[in-house]
Order: sequence, then structure tokens, then C-alpha cells
Amino acid sequence: MRVITLIVIHCSAVRPDQLSSAAQIDTWHRQRGFHLGIGYHYVVRRNGEIEPGRPEWLTGAHCQNHNAHSIGVCYEGGLDIRGQPADTRTEAQKASLRQLLEDLHRRYPRALIVGHHDLNPQKACPSFDAAKEYADLQPE
Repeated sequence: MRVITLIVIHCSAVRPDQLSSAAQIDTWHRQRGFHLGIGYHYVVRRNGEIEPGRPEWLTGAHCQNHNAHSIGVCYEGGLDIRGQPADTRTEAQKASLRQLLEDLHRRYPRALIVGHHDLNPQKACPSFDAAKEYADLQPE
């Protein structure tokens, strides 16, 4: 059984006029050589729907050097219309993301919630300060 110490928030790095479902991300990741497909455990769509990715028991492929002990959560978006990093989460996404993180926090109470950029400063992903926004869900 995996010991989860991190919940890593990502964005799919698409513009508002582009889509990125779990199925589409699965295709992209397979094209990049991820033989198990989608590297995230969950994808939160713009309409708030939460789509499953990899099963939680399976190690993700979303944050180098941290996959073995983390859950990867990706929201659809993260770029503005010009392709620049931006917090593009809809109200439905914000609500669903919080609901998902509350559930994960209940199941993994010792896991820190961080953004991808907190572990890899060269990344803008997820285009907002996840650790600050979800400070109330951090381990005590």
C-alpha cells in the first residue's frame, strides 16, 4: 500500500477554447511515452465534473521525484487566451476541486496539498497558490 504524503495540484495547460478531458490527457500522455496512460489520478473539468484518471493505488506520473507518495489532481485550463499561465478555474471547478480535496484530506490527513510549481519552481502549473488557498486542509 502506498503512503500518501502529498496531494499535487496541476493544470492541463490549455487555453479557454481548448478541451482536456481525462481521455484526451490519457492520449497525450501515451503519445509522450507514458505506457500506463494518464499520469493524474483525477481531472476536474470546467463544468465541475470530476473524472477519474489512474487508480489511487497506482503510482502516478505527474511530478518527477514525488510520484511514489502523491496523488495528482489536474484541473482543465491554466492558460489564458494568449497561452500565458493564468488561474482559469470556473466557479464549478473551484467548488468541485475543494470537494475532492476535502475528501482526499479525510482519507490522507497527513498529506500536504501543494501546487506542481511548489515542487518544481520552473513550472507555472497550476497557475495559482494551491498551498495558500487550501491552507485549512493542510495537516495539523
